[in-house]
Amino acid sequence: MRALPSFALATTLCLFHGAAAAGPELPRTDTPAQSMLEARWHRCVRQAYADQPATQSKAASQRSALDACKEHEDVYVTAVLAAQVAEEEARWRREQRPATIRAGAWMATVTAYVFEPVTSWLSAWTR
Repeated sequence: MRALPSFALATTLCLFHGAAAAGPELPRTDTPAQSMLEARWHRCVRQAYADQPATQSKAASQRSALDACKEHEDVYVTAVLAAQVAEEEARWRREQRPATIRAGAWMATVTAYVFEPVTSWLSAWTR
């Protein structure tokens, strides 16, 4: 009966070691292509805004400049969203645990919810 609690402790320690070995999250960085697309969009907006008539209100000039550069904005936003999807898929792949870690987690769950209550009940019953 003494081996069971030590087995549960060893299993728990293995689980925490596996979680610590996963490593910290890396910060997200923009790719050079995204930076280039963003710079192209900003240049287009600045140029379109500069070409607006002076008699027009500021808000109307801003809306007109954004409308004029809609295709640049669409390309940039599409690239950012594609990068985010790729990053999420990479994170999901990194978080997939190997079979040994999953087996250890299963064993810790079984130990915590089945073996320990049964052994404590048996030890209380035999007293």
